[in-house]
Amino acid sequence: MQWTSILAIYALLWVMCAFILLPVGIRTASEHDVEMVPGQADSAPINFRPGRLMLRASVLAAVLCALYVANYTYGWVTLQDIDLFGTATA
Repeated sequence: MQWTSILAIYALLWVMCAFILLPVGIRTASEHDVEMVPGQADSAPINFRPGRLMLRASVLAAVLCALYVANYTYGWVTLQDIDLFGTATA
């Protein structure tokens, strides 16, 4: 597998992980008994930390990408292993 393919897979996994981790650990003003700013949405987070989100997404994407590349290299799970419909092979 070429390094550019690995980089592209990592980038896709990073974006997916960032969106999955986005709501993790977020608290609203009503949960912390903090006074809201006029015009603020009730669901607006008060403790959003994008740096921490990017770090968590980077680590999770690196682990998932390493597992993907290892599976590609060693062939642990193949298409024949996940054949859901039981199609006959020639």
